[in-house]
Amino acid sequence: MKKIYHLSSCDTCQRIIKEINPGEDVILQDIKKNPITADQLEEMRKLTGNYENLFSKASKKFKVFGLNDQPLTEEDYRKYILVEYTFLKRPVMIVDGKIFIGNSAKAVEGAKAAFA
Repeated sequence: MKKIYHLSSCDTCQRIIKEINPGEDVILQDIKKNPITADQLEEMRKLTGNYENLFSKASKKFKVFGLNDQPLTEEDYRKYILVEYTFLKRPVMIVDGKIFIGNSAKAVEGAKAAFA
């Protein structure tokens, strides 16, 4: 399976997708228009090892929800990602059982190689 979870309104996501140039066999899921399900999140967790790796502390809602002032558990990360799409670190790119999370150069280069 080849899939990219992204936001169509996010310039960084769109730049990365353009850079990766995924083929027509890649499923693109805009997480605002088509929210991730608990099953999809669980699949991502299995590939990365935990929910924290999928959680974006850079989200503007991180401080709005007061999460910066409290310790978060794995269950908290899961809950907040499912409640608010901006808490998913983006993009999440899955290629044949490998996962690449976020916009770091390492994640983008790894995804480019996997999609090639």
